[in-house]
Amino acid sequence: MTYRGKILVAVLSAAITFYAFFGIVLGWFSAGAQQPINDPGAQMRIFESVLQHIQNDYVDEPDLQKVRAGALRGLAYGLDPYSSYLTADQVKAFQNRSGNGKVGIGATFSQFRSYLYVLSVVANSPADKAGLKAGDIIEYIDTRATRDISLYDARQLILGAPGSALKLRVLRTNAKPATLTVKRGSFEIPAAKVEIKKGGVGVIKVYSLDKGQAEKIRAQVQDLKAKGIGKIILDLRNVAIGDIDEGVAVANAFIKDGAIAQVIGRENNSKETFNAEPAKHIFDGEVVAIIDLGTAGAGEIIAAAILENKRGEVVGERSFGAGTKQQLFTLRGGDGLLLTVAKWASGSGKSFLGDKRSESGVKPSVEVKRPETPEPIEVAELVEKKEEDPDQPTPADRPSEAQKRQKPAREDLQMKKALELMRGKAKAAGAE
Repeated sequence: MTYRGKILVAVLSAAITFYAFFGIVLGWFSAGAQQPINDPGAQMRIFESVLQHIQNDYVDEPDLQKVRAGALRGLAYGLDPYSSYLTADQVKAFQNRSGNGKVGIGATFSQFRSYLYVLSVVANSPADKAGLKAGDIIEYIDTRATRDISLYDARQLILGAPGSALKLRVLRTNAKPATLTVKRGSFEIPAAKVEIKKGGVGVIKVYSLDKGQAEKIRAQVQDLKAKGIGKIILDLRNVAIGDIDEGVAVANAFIKDGAIAQVIGRENNSKETFNAEPAKHIFDGEVVAIIDLGTAGAGEIIAAAILENKRGEVVGERSFGAGTKQQLFTLRGGDGLLLTVAKWASGSGKSFLGDKRSESGVKPSVEVKRPETPEPIEVAELVEKKEEDPDQPTPADRPSEAQKRQKPAREDLQMKKALELMRGKAKAAGAE
């Protein structure tokens, strides 16, 4: 093996210790390799064998730097959506964290079946004005297929100079594909809003759990309490932005003692536990939370804490399942590995990020599905159907504001159920 090849193997050896080599390579050699799948030594020998074949048998002289980059991307890809290989330039930008004046479009993203998935959209943001909706699958960002890039790279492609435009190829259930043009620009996430419903029920609509929001929400709870409100509904739908401390602080307003959340590491070992502090408890009245597929991270902490501490009911749909901590490991060539080193979890230690959809997020105690919210489907099926039904409406065909005002608003079934529970008109039933 050449010196250049040995250097490559050494670098990749460091990376391979983080994860057993991805399944596609295992498939090539499974007939001859009987070692345990998660044996790092066995996987390293397979990788070295692949590298030797590339060097000795590939038709052209291989560019080993590209081979290394591709291998590292594959390693990170086999872990979770939030782990990623970063180039040397990306490492510098990540460490700088200045953003270089780039702005986004007002949407929160994750990955679903390797495609970019829209978790939530900020009201009146550029994304909202262009017609992007929570639950949309982004097939292309300009000319880049999202299934071919990491979530980190996709997010970086979304960012750009204020006023610049990007094109998003959108796949949506019951609609033909459409390309939306979105102009990057500034936007403001609304502060939590309070409304008092008939029967003395206070509703707090939360839009974000970013830094500083918990203090404002807690002040709203105090204000409702001072007005004699003894029942509060926390609307956590589409809350996909947030900090773990903010989620804990809001939950603590309703929970006097007990575990609220955990940060767990390898082998589900607890790295940090957040317990309720009695001095920070505010509200003893009834509480119901509403969640949906767009609820993630800090919003899930609140919902799970309410359920596990038997503090109230959670109405709606199973949440998305997110909340992780990444650490950047720089490599010898200046590039790096952004690796998930911990997960957010409920007070009992159940992480929100699961391997399967059925194991992710928070399951509501009272399941109420909205007709306009499609069930998560296989993206491959959606891609296969994208050229069918040409007469179906596209995202660009969304009704104008004037047209919306002419039509009666769709009934909010989840809020209706939450209000019924508060008013004693319905009994909680476990989700199926």
